[in-house]
Amino acid sequence: MAKNIDAQIMEKANSWLEGTYDEETKKTVKDLIENDPDELTDAFYKELEFGTGGLRGIMGVGTNRMNKYTVGSATQGLANYLKKNFKNHKQIKVAIAYDNRNNNTYFTRIAADVLSANGIKVYVFDDIRPTPELSFAIRKLKCQSGIVITASHNPKEYNGYKVYWDDGAQIISPHDTNVIEEVNNITSIDQVKFKGDKSLQETIGEKIDKEYIEQIRGLSLNPEIINKHKDLKIVYTPLHGTGVKLVPKALESLGFQNIIHVPEQDKQDGNFPTIDSPNPEESAALDMAIKKANDEGAELVMATDPDADRVGVAVKDKNGKFKLLNGNQTAALLVQYVISQWEKRGLIKGEEYIVKTIVTSEMIKDIANNHGVESYDTLTGFKYIAAIIREMEDKKTFIVGGEESYGYLVGDFVRDKDAVIAASMIAEAAAFAKENNGTLLDQLREIHLQYGFFKEGLKSVVKKGKKGAEEIQSMMDKFRNNPPKIISGSPVSRIRDYSKSIEISTETGNEYQIYFPESNVIQYFTEDDTKITIRPSGTEPKIKIYIGVKQDIYENDDYQQINDMLDVRINTIIKELDLY
Repeated sequence: MAKNIDAQIMEKANSWLEGTYDEETKKTVKDLIENDPDELTDAFYKELEFGTGGLRGIMGVGTNRMNKYTVGSATQGLANYLKKNFKNHKQIKVAIAYDNRNNNTYFTRIAADVLSANGIKVYVFDDIRPTPELSFAIRKLKCQSGIVITASHNPKEYNGYKVYWDDGAQIISPHDTNVIEEVNNITSIDQVKFKGDKSLQETIGEKIDKEYIEQIRGLSLNPEIINKHKDLKIVYTPLHGTGVKLVPKALESLGFQNIIHVPEQDKQDGNFPTIDSPNPEESAALDMAIKKANDEGAELVMATDPDADRVGVAVKDKNGKFKLLNGNQTAALLVQYVISQWEKRGLIKGEEYIVKTIVTSEMIKDIANNHGVESYDTLTGFKYIAAIIREMEDKKTFIVGGEESYGYLVGDFVRDKDAVIAASMIAEAAAFAKENNGTLLDQLREIHLQYGFFKEGLKSVVKKGKKGAEEIQSMMDKFRNNPPKIISGSPVSRIRDYSKSIEISTETGNEYQIYFPESNVIQYFTEDDTKITIRPSGTEPKIKIYIGVKQDIYENDDYQQINDMLDVRINTIIKELDLY
């Protein structure tokens, strides 16, 4: 079998057989060489890189896998960079959190040991915690960095390693590339200091929890309405993850007293036994919670992903049937509620702003502008939203932000998407809607009547392994070099190529600079306000196509008919793009 394996792959694999790796690892590598060359290739054909979600991959042996050595090397690289970047600090400090993933405490222990072996003070949470609480802890404890062991909503075979900077946000340029450079400078696993210094490792937990929850409670805009509707029946599920630790406490701190659990899904389990995927973007993930809500007569369902930075929402309609909200709809409702209540209280002074990603609905920008609030766009990934917040600190006031992939933030004491905060504010918005004799679905209809019926679709094409990565790049080249002239009957008026930071007018051929970091993303804009964004995923082996369409709607129009018509338009666009 070995003769069919690429020479560079074999060289990497042999370095693991000959190096100071543990015997179990060597045995597994040898078995792959002899029996599974395809898996060996996938495991060694590249190094794990920091993408929009940091270091993330399938657990197993190899340079392209999450294991003791890739985690150790990443941590040693981070330690080396921290000691260079903060060389004037008397004591460099790093906080570490982890979710319910398999090998969670194992990878956490490796990271803590390597950091402390390098003389760095480490704060480690005593149990699973939401990723956004790590962001809060970094700022609270005045750390220079942070690590969370999580693969977010990926399948059970994945784990991950996200790095944060001293502002509590995920690392971006130049720090991300500099850390990778330090990792790449490690030519031998013997350069990694695995023997930890326990005197530099401190356990944290309940005190940070209380301070975090208190900050969330301070975000409430209508405590008197919550008190009036404190018995609002809310079904919540953490999907076996970290949200169980704090989401119910946060809701209770705001005054909600009728939080209904899904007991089977409160259990921490990295195998996610009750669901196919722990992703609240997928409707099946909420099935058990919706069944519980129907049994209990609840009005609102919320589900968070394993590290509790994303939240999915379902709301009961007038016919008593639960409807799932997509990420754009929830973001619009949250932005509308928070901004309108700020305006009602006279808090809009002209220096406030929101942030969204380029793939998120343009409806959110329209809502903000209508209330005199500025709106910023960023590349996909909440770290870019956090970068805007840092840039605007002490200049303007951040109110709320979000992205279509179910991630939202209210307030700036956390610098990442935060499902604990979002679930709390969504529940408050639901109570506000009830106070006004409606539901969140009624509120959404009102938004559409005012701003137009925006509808979004997402098509993902999975392409695994080295061959898949090449196919994805070939697809991107096709969309970049041979763009369509007409999409669903409407001429393409503008094209944005983020790899060159330019916008092209199709009418004149003129190019204009756009002020975004270079990224492998293409956008098409048509004359009928359709927006199409095409990009490779930063965390999964897939290419993603985001489609946004719009139709004016009036009071007497058939709401469902327009909804169906927009679905047809989205499906037509997917076929026209010929994704296969």
